[in-house]
Amino acid sequence: MGRPLGQGSAEPEAPAGRAPVRLPDLCGDFQMRIDRNGTWYYRGSPIGRAALVKLFSTVLRKDADGAHWLTTPVENGRIEVEDAAFIAVEMTAEGAGRDQVIRFRTNVDDIVTLDSAHTLRITEAEDGEPRPYIHVRKGLEARLARPVFYHLIERGEPDAAHPGRFGVWSAGQFFPLGPVA
Repeated sequence: MGRPLGQGSAEPEAPAGRAPVRLPDLCGDFQMRIDRNGTWYYRGSPIGRAALVKLFSTVLRKDADGAHWLTTPVENGRIEVEDAAFIAVEMTAEGAGRDQVIRFRTNVDDIVTLDSAHTLRITEAEDGEPRPYIHVRKGLEARLARPVFYHLIERGEPDAAHPGRFGVWSAGQFFPLGPVA
């Protein structure tokens, strides 16, 4: 668990040279969670209104301790996130090779370009399968849905600068996907 933030607490990510942002009163646990498939729940029931989920996603943040919070101007409460806050459900690619630009759309309709500010991270799941994530914003990530990851792999190529490495180019940067098979 992250450290509790209460009335008068400072936002842990205050930009250099700027005053810390004051957070609203701590409301504790909001009894909300995001499951590993990206479904949002409130008190155990799925939230069926996509517009409401999108609204909540705009005030979601992750603190330095890894805890997730919904922070509005009047409330600040913890929510549970089982894996990643978002799921990348679609991928588009323009261009080829070093000039290629890859973008992902999340389940809450954020569009994220794979670039130096939105990097790719791949971990290995307990079953040995790769688990890819892209940074969306403020420490929040989207896990790439399996079909999206397969689409990304289709765009991959061997890394000429590092023999034996396989990956994709996007926005002028090479992102490793793993060893050449």
